[in-house]
Amino acid sequence: MTDQMSRNLGEFGLFTGAPQHENFCRMNELVDTREMAASSEPYNWPQSAPIALPETYEYEGTSRSAEEFMADTDTAALLVLIDGAVRYERYTLTGGPDIPWLSMSVGKSFISALVGIAIAERHIASIEEPISTYVPVQPGSAYDGVSIKDVLRMSSGARWNEDYNDPNSDIFLLTMATVGIGSTLNEFVAGMVRETAPGTVCRYNSGETQILGALLASATGRTVADYMQEKLCEPLGMQSSGYWALDPAGTEMAYAGLNLTARDYAKLGELYRNGGVWQGEELVPTQWVRDSVTVAAPHLEAGKPIVGGHHFQMGYGYQWWLPAGDRGEFSAIGVYNQFVYVDPTVGTTIVKLSANRRYGTSTEESTNREMETIAFLRAIAQHAG
Repeated sequence: MTDQMSRNLGEFGLFTGAPQHENFCRMNELVDTREMAASSEPYNWPQSAPIALPETYEYEGTSRSAEEFMADTDTAALLVLIDGAVRYERYTLTGGPDIPWLSMSVGKSFISALVGIAIAERHIASIEEPISTYVPVQPGSAYDGVSIKDVLRMSSGARWNEDYNDPNSDIFLLTMATVGIGSTLNEFVAGMVRETAPGTVCRYNSGETQILGALLASATGRTVADYMQEKLCEPLGMQSSGYWALDPAGTEMAYAGLNLTARDYAKLGELYRNGGVWQGEELVPTQWVRDSVTVAAPHLEAGKPIVGGHHFQMGYGYQWWLPAGDRGEFSAIGVYNQFVYVDPTVGTTIVKLSANRRYGTSTEESTNREMETIAFLRAIAQHAG
């Protein structure tokens, strides 16, 4: 199926302005995937008194229409939970309560949770260990001798360009590896080049998450999907089957290839809002959750992480984005405006699944609208709380 995968991905026209809502809802039909079954005991979110969205939100000193923003960013799903109960749920375009949607980099936060679980289970001794202890890499390459902690923080020092507007950037080369053009995913990350000293620069790098996926597979002796099925999908009561996109070697596209429904994405947000505890059981170590959503070094502070060629106005933890401010917010974020946003001060988790067709057509916030999405989600959380 490799040739078919290549043709399908080529037809997507990612970051060209082409509409994507017909693709993101059916990735399991378009590319090779590995399925994770729904839980044997599905958890259905309780419903509480419905709320209305705020009519407007503030961004860059202006009042903007919430409805216009939803439409302009091709929103397929918006789900708002307060104290673990659904207060608002809406689907448009090709979205739906039973429709799995492509995570893009929201999947990175799931990988981080699985690393935390693997450490608790002693598959991995410590995040201070070199990732090359577990994953074969080329001697002297980017990940040779670099700690797992620095990789989790996007701070390995690897040379990387995550510019979605540049067809020659590293992120496009990594995507080509997904369909077997040039190399496999594991081969690609094994030979990456070091540019800066580890632990000094936070440079957003999807290759970091891909090698974390390789770490999980090597340390546990299982596929990422199989491990996630047992450690997250089953105990969290995932209601629908989920999928990981695969490269031709059968390796999960750990940096972006998860597919879940909005209701099931929300379960990771709620799990982390509650310190890793779900229905009274600690699934992810509470200290791991705290460390994951804490800015722990100057180079991780808001405005310091580098995405493509610009500094991003959020901080970074262990594969989670941390908005500036004192509310303790955190968010999993993927391109095309995928969000699992949590504001613990008002007990709120919000999932926004989107296909913003203008995303990546420039490097500007005016097309990518990530900081504006945070403003929009903040307005909902504060209105609801």
